[in-house]
Amino acid sequence: MKLFSGEQIYAADKFTIEKQRISSDVLMERSAVQIFNWIHTRMQGAPVKIHLFCGIGNNGGDGIALARHLQEHGYNIGVYVVNYSKTRSKDFLINLERLKDRKIWPVFLDSDCELPAIGRDDIIVDAIFGIGLNRPPDSWVVNLMGHLHKTEAFILSVDIPSGLFTDKSPKDKNAIIKANFVLSFQTPKLVFFLPETGIYIDQWEVLDIGLDPEYLTTTETAYDLIGKHDVLPFYIPRQKFSHKGTYGHALIIGGSKGKIGAVTLASKACLNSGAGLVTAYVPECGYAPLQTALPEAMVLTDGGDMIANIKFDIEPSVIGIGVGLGTAEDTVSALSDFLGKNKTPLVIDADGLNILAKNKGLLKKLPAQTILTPHPKELERLVGKWKDDFDKLKKTKAFSKKYNCIIVIKGAHSITVYGDRGYINTTGNPGMATAGSGDVLTGIITGLIAQGYDSLKATVFGVYLHGKSGDIAVEETGYQALTASNIVEGIGKAFIDLFKIPEPPQQVQAEEVP
Repeated sequence: MKLFSGEQIYAADKFTIEKQRISSDVLMERSAVQIFNWIHTRMQGAPVKIHLFCGIGNNGGDGIALARHLQEHGYNIGVYVVNYSKTRSKDFLINLERLKDRKIWPVFLDSDCELPAIGRDDIIVDAIFGIGLNRPPDSWVVNLMGHLHKTEAFILSVDIPSGLFTDKSPKDKNAIIKANFVLSFQTPKLVFFLPETGIYIDQWEVLDIGLDPEYLTTTETAYDLIGKHDVLPFYIPRQKFSHKGTYGHALIIGGSKGKIGAVTLASKACLNSGAGLVTAYVPECGYAPLQTALPEAMVLTDGGDMIANIKFDIEPSVIGIGVGLGTAEDTVSALSDFLGKNKTPLVIDADGLNILAKNKGLLKKLPAQTILTPHPKELERLVGKWKDDFDKLKKTKAFSKKYNCIIVIKGAHSITVYGDRGYINTTGNPGMATAGSGDVLTGIITGLIAQGYDSLKATVFGVYLHGKSGDIAVEETGYQALTASNIVEGIGKAFIDLFKIPEPPQQVQAEEVP
């Protein structure tokens, strides 16, 4: 699913209006009808008071139009215009007059007004700002937001929580609506998935408001949201007369005394994701543990408690390196020598990344499209400190372009960055914040490349499978008890889930609104 920027959404509105030969208020009416149908399907006229807080722009116009439909279907409503400017949009004024024609008189709120009483069991509709916000809200509007939160009523935001910008992080955390649910028009927004801004959205759903398909399909976006239907075309099916050599030979290099488990997890994940052969290259201290824990893998060793020399006589299809590696001086020297000679595709994680961060000259030795999988602190060591999440994305894209590498920004919504494009993952859960989870991801991506997936598809697909494995496993373990081994065990089920057809949800047919 494409994630359109605020500017692109405005362009889509304009394109739709011109191509479909409709007025802008017709598009606003479509939005209001879709919101009403969403509410009515779930509430069916329940006797709950709905408080609609509407700004004076187009987001407010959506709220005003929604109020009309709710009132016409018997809902108990209160309508408030948040009068933060003297400028009103044309379509807001059109819908305000329609509201008055039906004898619905909104309360106009300004800095001197008493704040309305709202019950804990009421519902608040937030239609104050929308995507057009270009400056921080006034202090009295911030006070209003605080009042809405204190009521503990359910808050439904229209398109985007008021106070959030589409293209930058807010400075005042109190100047943002914390929405229980967001109904986003046509596409979710990038800020729904970033750590600094995603905390203001509990749940979201996309409403199709009829923006013209030509614009939506032909317009390139900087970010894609990745779900099952996006990765399913990547899947390479197994052929009947294939053999283990058909699916590649993956080499996992890593481990040091006390950290052999990391290589074990990565190697097992690599096998479970489909690699035909897996060899683990570990220090001598890891030989017995690996052969015991993972009989399916072959093992090569370097002497001692750490890797000090990387030499092997096999020809791997791909190499995953860094898990449990350590950063001893001899290990750094070994990695440097290895990178100077290696032409095989690489996936680098953990201490491999830390060594690169301390020895930036090594980055120039990486093969094209090397995959780096840092957690936030490892990313900071690579690209430098950032001011906010948008600056983090900017720095990561610049780093990716400079070194022609693919970077996975690991997090609640891991983002794969390659050049100017970003791919935001939708699978995964808080239980995956556990030791070894990243080692499993390294193994999955390495295993996919071994089978012939190109580096970018392997990364996007691997991140999805990793999260889906965790989602499947957590249903039995719960968040707290989920371990990296559970995630490995879920990989097969994640593949199977790709081809499951979900049962259609039971729907209540809402009355069509003219």
